[in-house]
Amino acid sequence: MRNDRDRPMRNMVALGIFSILLSACGAIPGGRGEPVQRPATSAGIGVFDPSPAARQCFTELGKANVRFSPLPNRQFSGGCSQIDSIKLLDVGADVTNLGPVKCELAGKFAAWTEYAVKRAARKYLGSDLLRIETMGSYSCRNIAGSGRLSEHAHANAIDVSAFVLTDGRRITVENNWKSGHREMLFLTAIHDSACKRFGTVLSPNYNAAHRDHLHLDMSGNGYCR
Repeated sequence: MRNDRDRPMRNMVALGIFSILLSACGAIPGGRGEPVQRPATSAGIGVFDPSPAARQCFTELGKANVRFSPLPNRQFSGGCSQIDSIKLLDVGADVTNLGPVKCELAGKFAAWTEYAVKRAARKYLGSDLLRIETMGSYSCRNIAGSGRLSEHAHANAIDVSAFVLTDGRRITVENNWKSGHREMLFLTAIHDSACKRFGTVLSPNYNAAHRDHLHLDMSGNGYCR
């Protein structure tokens, strides 16, 4: 019969082994000091192999208190892909309908939300931001009217359609781009800020296909319409 006095020693040994195994897994910070383990993958689905730039991006998001979950790299037919992508869990406001996004884009989006959208909502609309509504991020498709893949096909774009405030108001790109003085000032301010953060920003001023949303992506070199 085992002596119960040996149990603490056995527990300490087991804990030491577990700690060694955990450190070997390479946990990645997921924001707010919480470790996010590498996502489990299956053959043919994806491999978790982020680039050095992505690993640095994960660290920076964690320091900014952005909660997220890293995703495995995936290649799809037709040239579509999700490389160095994450699932955003919390950017300080609710965000609807958002799928995989490249880490760099996610970082810019989180900063835009915190330092542009929230501040503009308080300044021009006198209320705090509750939620950002989007039309999605990743989508394996071409640019409308062309044969070239959209940045959405690489999880490198987000389409933002509306903003909901804590007082219940809902500001939409479609209805307020040219309607309502304060609402227009708000949308103009966040559009101008977006142009300083993202590679390409397309608004209703660009064409009819963007009448109801702001397209934000990391391609281009400050193209803003």
